[in-house]
Amino acid sequence: MDNSIVNKLLNNEINDLQKVLKEIINIKSFETLCIKCLKAIKKKKKIIFFGNGGSAADSQHLATELTVKYKKIRKAIAAVALSTDNSAITAIGNDYNFKYIFSRQLEAIGNQGDIAIALTTSGNSQNLIEAMKLAKKKKIFTACFSGNKGGKIKKHVNCPIIFETKNTSVIQVVELLMGQVLCDFLERNVK
Repeated sequence: MDNSIVNKLLNNEINDLQKVLKEIINIKSFETLCIKCLKAIKKKKKIIFFGNGGSAADSQHLATELTVKYKKIRKAIAAVALSTDNSAITAIGNDYNFKYIFSRQLEAIGNQGDIAIALTTSGNSQNLIEAMKLAKKKKIFTACFSGNKGGKIKKHVNCPIIFETKNTSVIQVVELLMGQVLCDFLERNVK
């Protein structure tokens, strides 16, 4: 095996990641999201994560960090990932349309004062956009973690958090990093 190929691939990913990490320090909207989430939790509201593919897995991961624990034992924080209910996803996809798999669930469990966070590498998934449109109608505060200059979703959220890259693997690393910083912030501040 040629280690130079592996090293080149690794260096490319690290260089892309370092570039994005330098830029996220100045994302003011992330601080806004953290504060909004804290206020929502203190008012007994919940954080609702969703995404497709790898972002669906990251959504589930972040919701679990909040409902169980991130770094310390504490009271559970109300969070859910809409990508975890296979029965709902397949029924909605079959009976309505795949583009409604998140908005239909959000219609059922989302309430004014909740926070809806979409994780997306492209920002263009119609099912995420439909969920954000529904959230707006229900007065749910919305945010997204997105690459690809925010894609189409940035027009439909209160708080777009955009990573300046089209590299899917880097976007997924950074969305999980930002999500875990959010979890850490909430865990430190929720009493």
